[in-house]
Order: sequence, then C-alpha cells, then structure tokens
Amino acid sequence: MEYRILGRTKLRVSALGFGASPLGDVFRVTDPAEGVRSVHSAIDHGINFFDVSPYYGAGVAEERLGRALSGKRTGVVLATKCGRYGASSFDFSAVGVRSSVEQSLRRLQTDYIDLLQVHDVEFGKVEQILTETLPTLQGLKESGVTRYIGITGYSLRTLLRIAEAFPIDTLLSYCRYNLLVDDLDQSLTPFAVAHQVGLINASPLHMGMLTESGAPPWHPAPLQVHEASRRALLVSARLGMNISEAALGFCLAHSYVSSTLIGMCTQREVQQNILAAGTHYDASLYKALLESVEPDRNVIWPSGLVDNLD
Repeated sequence: MEYRILGRTKLRVSALGFGASPLGDVFRVTDPAEGVRSVHSAIDHGINFFDVSPYYGAGVAEERLGRALSGKRTGVVLATKCGRYGASSFDFSAVGVRSSVEQSLRRLQTDYIDLLQVHDVEFGKVEQILTETLPTLQGLKESGVTRYIGITGYSLRTLLRIAEAFPIDTLLSYCRYNLLVDDLDQSLTPFAVAHQVGLINASPLHMGMLTESGAPPWHPAPLQVHEASRRALLVSARLGMNISEAALGFCLAHSYVSSTLIGMCTQREVQQNILAAGTHYDASLYKALLESVEPDRNVIWPSGLVDNLD
C-alpha cells in the first residue's frame, strides 16, 4: 500500500481510502458482521484511512465502523463529518455541529477525530459556514476534539469560495475526477497545491456508473453521461480491461490527491479494490477509454442551493 501525506497536515494516509457509507446500508442491506470483517481486512491489507458520516444510514455507518475499530483505533486515520443528516436534513449551526460531534464520538467509540469535515457545503449558506460552522470546528480543533478540519461537497465553486476565505486543512470532492470528469484539476487542485491543502477524491467509479452493472437507477447524471459510460464499458471489454479496476487505477495515479475513497462493506470488495490498486494499464488503453467518453466528458448536474451551483 502506498501512503501519502495529506496536505500540510501530519496525517499519513493510504492512497486507497475506505469509504464507509455502505456500512450504513446506503446502497443495499448489508451484513453487519461482514462489515466488521471488511474493516479488519482493509486494515490487514494496509488501508488506514476511513471516512464516514452521520448521514450514512442515520448514524448506522458510524456505529458499525466504531464497533469494527474497537481495539484498532490508534492505527487508523478516522474522518467523519457534520452538517448533513438526511436527503434534505441539514444543520450547519454551532449548536447542531457540537451536538452532532458528541453523538459521532459516542458511535465511533473514540474521544477524538483525526479529520472533521463540513458535509456537502453547497447545501448551506456560505456566510453561515464561514462565520459559524467552521469557527465551531476550529474551536473543536483547538480543544483537541479533532486534529484537523475540512469541507466536502460536489460544487467545486462553493468549495473554492469557502477555502479561499477560511484556513481549512483538507478538501474532499466527489465525482469531479475520474474517467468521466476531470474538472477538479481546473480549479480546486491548483488551489490545493498552492496552499498545501490536503485533497481527497471520492467516487472514482462515478457513484457506480463505471462498473460492469452500470449506473444505479437513482443516479442524478444526465442521459449523455450514462451513454458515455456505456461506451467506456464497451471499449474496456474489447481491450480486456475491467472498467472498475481501470477507473480506480486512473484516479490513484493523480499527482496530488492523497487518498481516493471507494465504498466497501465486504471482504471481497476490499480484496478486489486492493488488487485494482496494484493493477497498472498502459497509457494507450486509458487514451482509448478517454476518447470513448468524448464529447460527453465533464458533464455535471445541479446540486445544492441555487447560489452555490457550479
């Protein structure tokens, strides 16, 4: 396993990160015992970065991850979030943040968080996040409840607006750097590099789109993105590539991203992702995949408040 320093923090994180949302039955009902075994398997294979949120399964993912990390907490880098608690449930207030963090600590069976992040900032008012939410996180950092603070979201515009105005440690974006989209490098990556802000990339499979089974029915991407992914799948099959392995490998090769998060909840998924992380395809094969998705690359969808749309 390759490890990278997360920006200017002292956190040494695995290049392949464990996205814990599936532990909360976000995509399907899962076996809690197998979820615990998947976490243990990930640790055994060198994965040390685990990212979760109270939003995932209304606290279930945090609870299951906390149970799995019992006795193993000191060997991992643990990240969770605050601010989002349901599909349309948000609370970015100071009182809400403090209450959320207290509950997260209890569910995760720990007395500190390595990285505390504001979840999906595009659904909040930027002014409140700058003047209330992040100062609250800063206070929690100063008191030792969390070692570092960051923000997450889909809207690069909103992430950048906030990062330019408040000294955060990390940025996490999803579905903005993979075989279908690379606009992360047009704005957020240059800022992160210039200011040594840690950069985390999530959803390397574009929320299930870059898989053999294709996109789930709820996927918000417009039709042309679905069509582009189908073309990529056909090309990968013709070239003897596994589309998911290729997509993950493409993201792991990013020159600045410290960790790429992918959802896991079974030992088999852990093993498959570990193998994919070690699989290297020729550049000409990636060129063929990228050509197959043109001209429908970098097509995004609206997310968040109108004022925060990219």
